[in-house]
Amino acid sequence: MKIFVTGATGFVGNYVVKELLQQGHKVIATSLDPAKAGKKKWFSKVEYVPFDLASFDSSINYYQYFREPDAMIHLAWEGLPDYKESFHLEKNLPRHYKLLENLVKNGLPDLTVTGTCLEYGMQEGCLSEGMEPRPENAYAMAKNRLRIQLQELQNQNKFSFKWIRLFYMYGKGQNPKSLLSQLDKAISEGKEEFNMSGGEQERDYLPVEKVAEYIVKIAVQNDELGMINCCSGKPVKVKELVEDHVRSKHATIKLNLGFYPYTDYEPMRFWGDNKRLKTILNNE
Repeated sequence: MKIFVTGATGFVGNYVVKELLQQGHKVIATSLDPAKAGKKKWFSKVEYVPFDLASFDSSINYYQYFREPDAMIHLAWEGLPDYKESFHLEKNLPRHYKLLENLVKNGLPDLTVTGTCLEYGMQEGCLSEGMEPRPENAYAMAKNRLRIQLQELQNQNKFSFKWIRLFYMYGKGQNPKSLLSQLDKAISEGKEEFNMSGGEQERDYLPVEKVAEYIVKIAVQNDELGMINCCSGKPVKVKELVEDHVRSKHATIKLNLGFYPYTDYEPMRFWGDNKRLKTILNNE
């Protein structure tokens, strides 16, 4: 298949492009920064088309512009991890919808978009796709509204639509503000202590390589459509994740638990129901 990937140079996008190439697909990749893309190991193996959403032009047929792909995986999203900022609703949401609407109306037959587990809001426990979304921060609200708008777009346009709710992930290339990235920095700097929250939160984690593998498997099939959780289905305490990471690094850094308060935009205990994902994996 010829698959168009936005956000190709991002944390997840980089791994998704590599996974697609490994599976033998032809990749049309785009991102904002051609210089950054040029440094990726996959650059010479894809057709790269730089694009800035701020320069969107409604007179352009973007389905043709991006080489008429068989399917699209839309990973791009600006401004993370600032989840509460209003630009997610005021700028990102309309920009992203206009691009996707243009592609669909001009012939895109298959669209996969990544959402977020934060769409579930402050609901605790095992979160399944059938639950009512209750987003409470600007980022989650924007993502949820984008999903609704795309589902409404299906009323007038025929296309396959998959909405992947990403849970938590970790791996090389992660945002330097992320927990494990900060921990690695503290270890490399020889710090004796690492400040963190109490660590009693329960989350659902996957290595980014596995996330990319699942995104690709969801995108290239059409038996399971709509909302699909991308998750392990297993709750893990943040403290245990960090302790395991310290051991894997053979480090002796002490964890200063309780230094930071718990975030106010996430519940204490939640993880994903991965039954729909398992169905896709089992049907391969």
